[in-house]
Amino acid sequence: MKQPAHKTNWKTKLHDIIYEADTKEGKWFDIILIITIIVSILLVMLESVESIDNKYHTFLNSAEWVITILFSIEYIARIIIIKKPSKYIFSFYGIIDLLATIPKYLSLIFVGTHALVALRALRLLRVFRILKLARYLGASNTLASSLKASKTKIAVFLLSILILTIILGTIMYLIEGPENGFTSIPYSMYWAIVTLTTVGYGDISPHTPLGQFIASIVMVLGYGIIAVPTGIITSEMTKQNVKIHTNTQSCPHCLADKHLDNAEFCHQCGKKLNYE
Repeated sequence: MKQPAHKTNWKTKLHDIIYEADTKEGKWFDIILIITIIVSILLVMLESVESIDNKYHTFLNSAEWVITILFSIEYIARIIIIKKPSKYIFSFYGIIDLLATIPKYLSLIFVGTHALVALRALRLLRVFRILKLARYLGASNTLASSLKASKTKIAVFLLSILILTIILGTIMYLIEGPENGFTSIPYSMYWAIVTLTTVGYGDISPHTPLGQFIASIVMVLGYGIIAVPTGIITSEMTKQNVKIHTNTQSCPHCLADKHLDNAEFCHQCGKKLNYE
């Protein structure tokens, strides 16, 4: 039996607003959602300050209930408008949405669950879903592709740093010894990492002339090492010459996104990208 037109229309429109950002309404929904998430995080932070919470507890609690109810309505709406609710419920963001909303309700049922309100900070992770707006600039796709293409080179680089750290730690342990604070090779490796990254906590330092000379070389070497990953990723970004235009259209069946412009079927499940 064919569904009434009005039912199809409202579910399609609501799906476009909540799950996509190509439409004007979808963009405004994402902007409002970002603002609400930031406000909710600020409320969690302020509530953790005892002096502020004691003075404005009623206001903070009321504001948090308003935001919790809004997020609850959004969570239910996301479930209703997709054809397979389990795809959203058991997805990464679906679980995050639930964990970020449910603590306020648990505080009414169970005593001693006030500590769970910290889970509300998980709402900040929801911002990453909204970052699909950046696809209009193409920057996020380029960066993701560059990181993926650079993973082998970066892995080799990190392995080289690990080997260098072991060598430096061993050398400094032999030169300085326990009497100068280098009590073991692992602890000496810790010094090497701190020095290579130019952090320099100062909790352990060489005292012998040879050790100080090696430390000077390691410090200078650290500046060059920091620039290597940046150069690898930058090199890959310059190779991203082929531009594939995608949009924020989300499949109502499996929630897959990154579809090509004018695509009619989902690239993951193969079903139509709308309700009609």
